[in-house]
Amino acid sequence: MIGRLNHVAIAVNDLAAAARGYRDTLGARVGSPRDVPEHGVRVVFVTLPNTKIELLEPLGADSPIAGFLERNPSGGIHHLCYEVDDILAARDRLKAGGARVLGAGEPAIGAHGKPVLFLHPKDFSGTLIELEQA
Repeated sequence: MIGRLNHVAIAVNDLAAAARGYRDTLGARVGSPRDVPEHGVRVVFVTLPNTKIELLEPLGADSPIAGFLERNPSGGIHHLCYEVDDILAARDRLKAGGARVLGAGEPAIGAHGKPVLFLHPKDFSGTLIELEQA
């Protein structure tokens, strides 16, 4: 059901500093920062040959990333994103199998402009999973 790994999301306290580290120290191709207010984050994508890294910074105190950073002050991996061919079919199959879809269970538009859903980390070995329509 799941396809390729689309990205690994890392929560950071300082998006500019994190982006500089990937660009200047690691030599990666780093995109421009972009606000995604519907998810409460500012993002930068780091493009790698086989996937992407999504650096996430909270857009305010209400951001889910702000809460994550309170619990993990140094930042860290926030979620993994996998592509699926049909996000609604994937959602229905997962729910039928007992997985919990977060929120209202309806896809929202993610940072790539495609429908996404998040799955409860307790159902996947403590890892928050994002599914993105391929």
